[in-house]
Amino acid sequence: MKDFFKNVFATVLGLFLFCGLFVVFGIISLIGTLATSSSTPVVEENSVLVLNLEGEITEKGINDPFSELFGSSFSSTGLNDILSAIEKAKENDKVKGIYIKSGLISSDYATLQEIRTKLQDFKKSGKWIVAYSDLYLQGAYYLSTVADKIYLNPQGRIMWQGIGAQPVYYKDMLEKVGVKFTVVKVGTYKSATETFTESKMSDANREQVSKYINGIWDNLLSAVSSSRKISKDSLNRIADGVLFLEQAEQIKSKKLVDDLLYADEVKAKVKKMLKIDQDETINTLSITDMKNIPAKKGQYAGKGEKIAVYYCSGDIVMDSNPAGIGLSGNTQQIVARDICKDLGKIADDDDIKAVVLRINSGGGDAYASEQLWHSISNLKKQKPVVVSMGGAAASGGYYMACNASYIFAEPTTLTGSIGIFGLFPDMSNLMTQKLGIHYDEVKTNKNSTFSPAGIYRPLNAEELQVLQAYVDNGYALFKKRVADGRKMSDESLEKIAQGRVWLGQDAKQLKLIDELGTLDAAVAKAAALAKVSEFCVADYPLDKDFATQLLEKASTNDSELDAQLRSVLGAFYEPYYLVRTLKNQSPVQARIPFILNVN
Repeated sequence: MKDFFKNVFATVLGLFLFCGLFVVFGIISLIGTLATSSSTPVVEENSVLVLNLEGEITEKGINDPFSELFGSSFSSTGLNDILSAIEKAKENDKVKGIYIKSGLISSDYATLQEIRTKLQDFKKSGKWIVAYSDLYLQGAYYLSTVADKIYLNPQGRIMWQGIGAQPVYYKDMLEKVGVKFTVVKVGTYKSATETFTESKMSDANREQVSKYINGIWDNLLSAVSSSRKISKDSLNRIADGVLFLEQAEQIKSKKLVDDLLYADEVKAKVKKMLKIDQDETINTLSITDMKNIPAKKGQYAGKGEKIAVYYCSGDIVMDSNPAGIGLSGNTQQIVARDICKDLGKIADDDDIKAVVLRINSGGGDAYASEQLWHSISNLKKQKPVVVSMGGAAASGGYYMACNASYIFAEPTTLTGSIGIFGLFPDMSNLMTQKLGIHYDEVKTNKNSTFSPAGIYRPLNAEELQVLQAYVDNGYALFKKRVADGRKMSDESLEKIAQGRVWLGQDAKQLKLIDELGTLDAAVAKAAALAKVSEFCVADYPLDKDFATQLLEKASTNDSELDAQLRSVLGAFYEPYYLVRTLKNQSPVQARIPFILNVN
């Protein structure tokens, strides 16, 4: 028996020692990873900035020291980090050029337009840009045409086929399982609800979608035509074919690329441009490297008055959604409760002279949008607030922007969509007819059991009338916020409201925005309004502290789980997500369609 207890004790002691050693080695590895990631790289003479554009391009990069240690499957790059890297490369004499290596980029066209404009500015320094890929998706090709030379693998392909929208409709599928949605809305063009209540596009939605996808396509055609010296008519003819299935030699013959080369042959070309021997190694810098390289001058040098750039991206919610991914598919959220607190602190910070809100959102919770509008209006009373719109600043995204001191958008930004709706689930048929579950009630007053979030019985006519009045009031308030902020009459605003989505270039003519321009232009405007000549930018929200990130990594990563489910379920992810988070969703929304599905 003594031997038995000795063996048990030895086993337990061994396990404790093993766990202790595992923790120690883990901490050592973590410290090594942190030390490596935070060290300042040395910029050698004849260096090249490599823009390895792969995966999702988010608005703001997240400093995650645990990604390598925990093997995160998410691949994302922050727009702020890309723009900063290009600017620093432009100002550093040791950096001779940029090498764009395009992979499977996930981004909206306005974000790509922002990066492309920054690369055009880089070329003004007299430095070169080279692009290479095995496969250029359409957005990646549009971005890469800014390069002096575009190379394609001899067995490579290019996607160039125009822009299409393919909304998905779940009405008939939901009816098969006894689920339907009751809609109360304002706005002829407010089409977000159609996904769950119709089987095809309404005429109004078809009109607005046709308008903005043709506008985006014309922007792409103009840019590529100018860079590649190919007429827009020729580019349209190429798009009408099936370029993706053509041989690389045919692609080259159409002048879409300069040459067909393998990766090692492109490196040889770069070495010639750097005037170094073929047996020498190219000194390369990544986007991550550039984050740790101090800028010598300009807005990233940390000199002068501080301009805060606050990044707001994703679905607008009042409180953080535990699932981590919203109906827009964005892995980030605009959490009103947190942002309102942050903006209050920024308002009281005398070191911050002006604020730029970078908004990329199709909207969300109407109540949360109103709270954001209120906080931004209060902030505006203390310092200039300039909005820079990304891929979208529509519906709730426009709601929060409309009272800013000045508004910028990209030509391809989706904005407007001034309107709201209520989406109320009715699962009574599922419960009673499909599952055999029945409900009864006892109540003290007429509406004791009435709840807009109720899912067990259909809404009656009187309840629908009350809800319509509530939504009408919300729409009137939304319009008042816009009319006051943009100094427009209610009559003129109503003509361009009704939930209609507009491109940035059209919004400028309609006075919904002030100017077409980049994030840099918005920062410069904010500095001018604050009357400061020398300034630097500070990105917000601030990164989470070490302990918070460690605790989040140690817990279940719902964001990664949802990302995996999205990739598996595809178009069917949306109804799954809606049902899963139904009780957490506000019944009244100010948003554009959940997934625009624009390719």
